[in-house]
Amino acid sequence: MANSMTENRGTGRRAGLDHDEVVRRALELVEQGGADALSMRKLAVELGVTTTTIYWHVGSRDDLVIALIAQLARQQAQVPVDGSSPRERVVSAAMNIWLNALAHRNVTALASQVGATTLLELPLEVTLAAELEAAGVQGTECRDALRAILMVIAGFLVGAWRREETTPPELRAAALWATVRDDRIARSTLDAMTEAPDLGALFETSLQAVVDAFVPQPRQGRTAGHRSAR
Repeated sequence: MANSMTENRGTGRRAGLDHDEVVRRALELVEQGGADALSMRKLAVELGVTTTTIYWHVGSRDDLVIALIAQLARQQAQVPVDGSSPRERVVSAAMNIWLNALAHRNVTALASQVGATTLLELPLEVTLAAELEAAGVQGTECRDALRAILMVIAGFLVGAWRREETTPPELRAAALWATVRDDRIARSTLDAMTEAPDLGALFETSLQAVVDAFVPQPRQGRTAGHRSAR
């Protein structure tokens, strides 16, 4: 009797199943459970096919990982940029990278593990570069501005993803700062150092400072996109 899933000539390939569906489901597994949640066997069970079918459609697990990262990259490319001034638009483009990394933590971590961070972020980075160009930042200055912004994002992601509960209480920043007695530092400053940071606000302040350092204010009467190349 034919299987209700309609297998193709005994190969285990389900009718209607294609590469894109396999990649989409693999992406969902990683988003929900992290890299460890993605196995060819589990993916096959989720899709109701044999493991051999998964390999037939997407190749190796490494090939599948790159494919799902590329899929998320294409999705992120659709994120709009807001702002009425060149600086506002550059900040918005940079914020898209930050917010998408936070929203897709598991895939971002997986991309880092396999050396595919740039593949994941490339569409958003290209948009950021285009906004920098439109703001009059070109050539090596555009390169340096983009890299400086990415370094700010990467540094804050480390802080955002740090799990304080894995650090012994006596070694946490608040506890260590509470032990400091230094006449060069005001008591109010030392007390402030024991407080938890507002990471989002600090990120926005730091990002704005970097953008302001690289992106010039447009000259009166001229749009930033029409500045002469430097």
